[in-house]
Amino acid sequence: MTISERTQRKETAMKPDCRVTSALFLVGITLFAAGTHAVWAASPLMSQAWAAQACNAWNAEPLLTDGLTESEWIQNDADRGYKIIQLYRSDCHQSPRVQIRISRVNDMAKCVYGGGVDKQLDLEVDYIMYADTARWTEMGRGEYGPMRGMLFGRLKFEGPKWEAMKNMGPFRKFLLLTGKVPSNVDSCP
Repeated sequence: MTISERTQRKETAMKPDCRVTSALFLVGITLFAAGTHAVWAASPLMSQAWAAQACNAWNAEPLLTDGLTESEWIQNDADRGYKIIQLYRSDCHQSPRVQIRISRVNDMAKCVYGGGVDKQLDLEVDYIMYADTARWTEMGRGEYGPMRGMLFGRLKFEGPKWEAMKNMGPFRKFLLLTGKVPSNVDSCP
């Protein structure tokens, strides 16, 4: 093989295959678009769509499903068969509340509904929780839990306080869902 043939062979080997380059470019564009779409597609925090996702996240968390059954939290339901937690962002003044409804299913405290308000509250057994968006975000990141949030007025809370105090571990896990469930905090629901 001559020097010219070797040089040509080397140059050919070093040239990128246009098909491979094009395929890698398309994969990169697809991944970028999928990631960008995921950001754009995230529902506003505390929207009905977000509440439905929070319901699914609840059911994937054993400290909520099992822990709230073991502590008998789920039994305090005023003989309705469910408990309600209503949530909202206090800096989103025109936004409606959302709620999740928890029932005892197969001996677990399972979320059976997440969305708009559809049932009447009984504050002897149900809860309302609200905070500014920044505070929900901080609690969702685990910067502090419910005790500190309530103590410093960052988290407002209505409902059976003693029952909540006995369930601080699950309560904290619940607040972490605000960071676990994808959401958009730049707009109100």
